[in-house]
Amino acid sequence: MIRKKSLCTLLIAGIATVAVAQTNTADGFLRRKMQQLRIPGLQAAVIKDGKVVFLRSYGYANVEDSVRVQDRTVFSINSCTKAFTGVAVMQLVEKGLLDLNAPVSAYIDSLPLAWQQVSIRQLLTHVSGLPDVLRVLPPGAGVSEQAAWTQVMAAPMEFKTGEQYSYNQTNYALLGKIIDKLRAKPFAEVYQERQFSPAGMQRTLFADSYDVVPASAETYRYVNSLYGDPLPQEKLTRNFEDFPFFRRTASGLKSTAGDLARWLIALQHGTLLSDKKSLDTLWTAGKYNNGKPTQWALGWVTKPRPAHRAVTASGGGRSAFFVYPEDDIAIVVLTNLSGAYPEDFIDELAGYFNPAIPASDPITTLRMALDAKGYQHALDIYLEKKKNNPLFTPQETDLNDWAYRLMATRQQPEAMAIFKLVVDLYPQSWNAYDSYGEALLKNGDKAAAKKMYQRSVELNPDNRHGKKVLQQLEQ
Repeated sequence: MIRKKSLCTLLIAGIATVAVAQTNTADGFLRRKMQQLRIPGLQAAVIKDGKVVFLRSYGYANVEDSVRVQDRTVFSINSCTKAFTGVAVMQLVEKGLLDLNAPVSAYIDSLPLAWQQVSIRQLLTHVSGLPDVLRVLPPGAGVSEQAAWTQVMAAPMEFKTGEQYSYNQTNYALLGKIIDKLRAKPFAEVYQERQFSPAGMQRTLFADSYDVVPASAETYRYVNSLYGDPLPQEKLTRNFEDFPFFRRTASGLKSTAGDLARWLIALQHGTLLSDKKSLDTLWTAGKYNNGKPTQWALGWVTKPRPAHRAVTASGGGRSAFFVYPEDDIAIVVLTNLSGAYPEDFIDELAGYFNPAIPASDPITTLRMALDAKGYQHALDIYLEKKKNNPLFTPQETDLNDWAYRLMATRQQPEAMAIFKLVVDLYPQSWNAYDSYGEALLKNGDKAAAKKMYQRSVELNPDNRHGKKVLQQLEQ
């Protein structure tokens, strides 16, 4: 009897020791990342087996006044909002009020003819081809909602629906109008009643820089030029966020890591969606017209892997959360730095709670190797990984997204190496050449850029962007 009790005590103590070690190493990892990326403030949460096992706050919510981040500090989550919109849509589907395969014209009148047959699912997965409101009217344009819709509806389609992918805020603005109509109230009230309140999210709300939000973290970015002139060194500046009400279903939420953890638990355990099939649908990738899967599911990005698959959301280059359904693990990382890109290190953080997760992701594996050995060896390192593991296959979209993030954070040589790797691995992809051409052009190599765009247009004669750039280069 005594011996059994002792063994049980030792077992519990051992489990507790492992949990403490996980927490300590995860804590150290996040502190190193903050120092490496110069992140002013950060919150993180880890959910395992339906419980929050890690919740931490670090650094400064307001640098100029030395205000520390607390667990109650509210962060902008930007395009992570799209995941909430996906849930709002699936709630309508469960009620029989909405059909994912129905055209948008079944729910909204007076749309341009070219828009009318775009399906709800195609809006959610960014293959609609609709003109993007942010390209027609950049942030801060200062026009009314009606004027914005008038201008966007007059713009041409970007491509034939279902043929290509283009990240697009118009899609989610339309979904907001549908939610308003089918629920007969503003979508902000719908999200509060059907997601925030049931999940116990007391500090989550729609807002931007025009709103006064208590305990809200400032948002920052590093810049190397101001007022059109270069700076002698990078400068930390405030980042103004402008989200008109009609676009807030795409990018308008603020929240905390704790609130998002509660939301993810509620989502996975039947509080927000009553049928597990609805959750499966939410996290299932859409399809192009040729039957191939899109990168996006319904407001979420899919990361298919042989094991430890993930579904993710990211926003503003500063906030992200990942769910690993088969592992019953979820990770939330919120920062107040545009350009921190936590989506690039969440798999590594997950590794402190399940070491198999980062090893299962080709992009994480490749990134860690290139950080250690140098990006100039990208193809050689890929070939080495492929030789050791024939299943090692970084997806084109993941590589391309990574390269753009490197370019956005002024890591130009690294970005060029990854764009070149995409072309090497996917030589029949018109988009690979288009992206590499864009990077070469920004790097000042017009001759090489022209060759890339020419190859892109050869592979896809409908590449309007490529044709336009070629015309400019030939002038």
